Amino acid sequence: MNRKLKILFLCTGNSCRSQMAEGWARELNSDTIEAWSAGIERHGLNPKAVQVMAEAGVDISTQSSTLIEELPEQDFDYVITVCGHAHESCPLFPGRTRVIHRGFDDPPRLAATAKSEEEVLACYRRVRDEIRAFVLELPEILSGTSSCSSGASAD
Repeated sequence: MNRKLKILFLCTGNSCRSQMAEGWARELNSDTIEAWSAGIERHGLNPKAVQVMAEAGVDISTQSSTLIEELPEQDFDYVITVCGHAHESCPLFPGRTRVIHRGFDDPPRLAATAKSEEEVLACYRRVRDEIRAFVLELPEILSGTSSCSSGASAD
């Protein structure tokens, strides 16, 4: 029996992108991944993130915004930073933990100029779907990872 990979999704405020990634990992890859999420700061769980994930059939409403220091001691296999600030501020992890960066746009920032609630939700849905696609490919991406930091992309 193979051990599940312990993966931490790290974002600035653990309110949106990292929460979505944790939710998708639990939904799509629970047989191979033990997913966690945390932030450098605590911004609270974003209600619009909860709403658009629920539209896709994933309930993240019971997840909470957690500071990285509050996590129980874990020996993570991977830390995946999902925003530039978290990547730049990522603490050092002991052991063989590999840090990978895959930045996603910040839904609240995207939605700042939206003219209607539907446009706001469209911003969140776009990022939700991009994170889903990434998480679906995650087992393949990780099987090709050999360095401590790879997979950089634009935020």
